[in-house]
This record gives sequence, structure tokens and C-alpha cells, in this order.
Amino acid sequence: MIYLTCDIHHSSLQTGNQKACDITELQVAQRFLGLLEEYNVKATFYISGKCFTEEWSDTRPLCEHELVDIGGHNYACLEPELWHRIWNKLIKSYNGPRWYQRWDIEKTRSVIREKTGRSIHLWRNHMYMHGPYTEEILKQSGFTICSDGVRAAGNGLEPHPSGLFNFPINVIPDHEHLYHAERTEEWVRRWQQRYNWSDDFGPDSYYIDEWTDILLGQLQQHRSENRVSHLIIHPITMYLCDGFENLRRILQYIGRHDSRFVEDLLPEARIRA
Repeated sequence: MIYLTCDIHHSSLQTGNQKACDITELQVAQRFLGLLEEYNVKATFYISGKCFTEEWSDTRPLCEHELVDIGGHNYACLEPELWHRIWNKLIKSYNGPRWYQRWDIEKTRSVIREKTGRSIHLWRNHMYMHGPYTEEILKQSGFTICSDGVRAAGNGLEPHPSGLFNFPINVIPDHEHLYHAERTEEWVRRWQQRYNWSDDFGPDSYYIDEWTDILLGQLQQHRSENRVSHLIIHPITMYLCDGFENLRRILQYIGRHDSRFVEDLLPEARIRA
């Protein structure tokens, strides 16, 4: 099975991708939705709370489409950054103290319920910022699955003592491994020198054609090993790379196989408010 997940952010976040794009991130996501229809691929969208309060007219088509399930992606995507840097230094939690994380989770779920009438059970923190209290607070708030982090050896749900399940990405991510927008070869070299960054797929970035070949190879390998594939696609990243040309290759492959919503991992968790 293949679980395609996507992160969608409000325009006022003003990410590097958003600044480099000729249309808004949510408008890109709507074009992406058209490709999901074309190839009949299901996807789980983790959407920030401010998309619902600031750009509902562009968010609504995503939430109402039969090929899309939705989860939370923080309310303001861990902004303002200064607060989180201070919290990380003082209490070793970039996500903030317990009270703040609980507020952020409840605020996000509340605005989604208000706009869609749905109660969400899935979560991914912006930038995979998984804090020391993440599982406990999410479980107490009624969530079932958290999709933070990257683990190449992952193969489905991983139970946590809190009762929550973690579901790590096990296919090479797009944003951190692709040259696009401000992430030029020079920018990436400076980034590596400053932070010595790496994940389970190494420190390297690639141009879109090579990255797509790597991703498709991993999907094929997982299939041959009877393993679950969990991949992340940022529609805006793929749009900026080549206008969705290689995304079509990816969706064509997924469409020939079995794509599912993340919540399908726990059929009993597919509860609609």
C-alpha cells in the first residue's frame, strides 16, 4: 500500500516556496487536486489552521474532495519563530510548553470542525517538530496517528506508550532533498556547512529528474518487499521544480497500485463528527 501525504500552509506564513511562486500555495494545491483526479490517487493533506480562517474559499475544495482526507498541521506553523526558539533553549521543546501545545492542537481542530463539520484524528507538526509531549497531548486530545519524522526502515504504524501511533515517512522527502526556489546548490552548501544537516536518506539534494528516479526506485523496492510506502509531497515544491512534470510520473505509478488514506491504517478511527 502507498500512503501519499501532503503539507499545505497559509499564505501569510511567507515561506521561501511561497515567495518564489506566482500563485498561492492553496491555488497550487487545487491544481494538484486535478492531477489526483486524473490518476485516481488518494492523499492525506495536513493543513495549517490559518488556511481555514484566512483562505477558506481556496481551502474548502480540498476538504470536500473524495480523494482527500485531512489532518492538522499546527495553527500558525510554529510562529512567531522567536517564541519557539526561546522555548527550545529554556525547556528543550521547540513546540513549546504543554499548555501551548494543547492550545495549538485544540485551536487547529476547532477551526477545522467549525468550517468542515469534521473532527480530525491525524496530525503532523510543521517541519516535523516533534516535542517531548507530542504523543501524550495528541492522545489526550483524541488523535490517533502522528506523521512526524523520517525513518527509512519504517513500515507502517509504530505504537507509542501513550496509545498514539506514529507513522514516519519512509520514502525520500521532497523539500529537503530537492533544489528549488531559494534552495540552490550554493544555498544548500551553506546550509550544510552551518548545520551539518542529514536525515535517514543522507544530506544530499538533487534536481527533480534524479530525485524522482530515486523515489520511484524506493516505491518499487518497498512493493517487492511487501512493505508499506509513506511519502510526503509538497504540491508547491513540485510546482516550482518543473510545473508538475515529474509529479505526473509519480502519480502515474501510484495510480497503478493501491493508494490509501492514512486513517485507513486504523479503519475504526475513520469517524466523522
